[in-house]
Amino acid sequence: MAAEARMKVASLDGPGVSRIIEKRLPRIAEDYVLVKVVAAPMCNEHLAYERWDFRDRNRWDSLGHEAAGEVVEARPGSPFRPGDRVVVLSGYPCGRCALCVSGRYAHCADTEDPLAVCGGDSGECGFAQYMIKRERLLLRIPDGMTYEHAAMACCGMGATYTAMENMEVAAGHTVLVTGLGQVGLGAVINGRARGARVVCAGRSPYRRELARQLGAGLIVDLGTPDASDAVRDFTGGKGVDHVIDCSAQAGHQRFGLDAAGRGGRVTFLGESGELSLHVDRDLIQKGVTLHGSLDLYLRHAPGMLDAISRTGPLIDRFITHTFPLDEIEQAWKLQLTRECGKIILHPWR
Repeated sequence: MAAEARMKVASLDGPGVSRIIEKRLPRIAEDYVLVKVVAAPMCNEHLAYERWDFRDRNRWDSLGHEAAGEVVEARPGSPFRPGDRVVVLSGYPCGRCALCVSGRYAHCADTEDPLAVCGGDSGECGFAQYMIKRERLLLRIPDGMTYEHAAMACCGMGATYTAMENMEVAAGHTVLVTGLGQVGLGAVINGRARGARVVCAGRSPYRRELARQLGAGLIVDLGTPDASDAVRDFTGGKGVDHVIDCSAQAGHQRFGLDAAGRGGRVTFLGESGELSLHVDRDLIQKGVTLHGSLDLYLRHAPGMLDAISRTGPLIDRFITHTFPLDEIEQAWKLQLTRECGKIILHPWR
């Protein structure tokens, strides 16, 4: 591949000001693989666009942490070949610590700089035409599955799939999802795929209606005083079996803790700040277990891909909008209205 070859990359010049720039094509080294990005889901990057709040590995000229695409280049002896279709999982964990070895790479505290490893200046973000990733963080896309659906194995559905696996959500259980953004709506699909009864709590009328279309059995507005009573009635007064917080808001998290029944399990996915707990009332007396989770665990990948293959029509509803990469500013503005589900960027359109 010619050294002077360039690619499009999304960037920010300040809050509410975006543009498309060009960078040199990424380099690969060791067991890194070069992937042509075909579908890049949008997640929390709108926080950087709105108020210069950068999460994960985001910076002004490197945005996006979810992708699916096609292998372009790999090392000699790699299990991947040009043309292979892959999901690119999030992050750049060390691969050596106990968490990485067990497949819980998202919790790794010793992350690496892929640009330093590969000696380049681009490739670590998804809002671009190409990106790089180590082989262990690539999932093969099953035959017949679209790039857009496969990309839901990242934050769209993968994060809450692992949360439900860890809480042992099963058919007939009740699951409360607080926060109906790009992650919470995917939790509705995961819950329905398991035969659970899903309760959703959120503030956006558009997303509450979308949650209903995705199969939620009860949707409550946290801005109304009867939300808690509605959840108690739905569960026959017992409280919900499981809670997944995707809101990153203390008020939503407090609602979830109060709604959890005795012996319930609560997983926090929304990255927020402090939350006040009454250890006796919230945990000891109720026997509630708290979990912290982030991204898909590798051992859950086969089940996640199977769930995606079984819920295609729901995923089509979940993905409400697609945009070319050149129109990313319109996509971010749409995200800020909360009148959307998952948005997919297409870098090559």
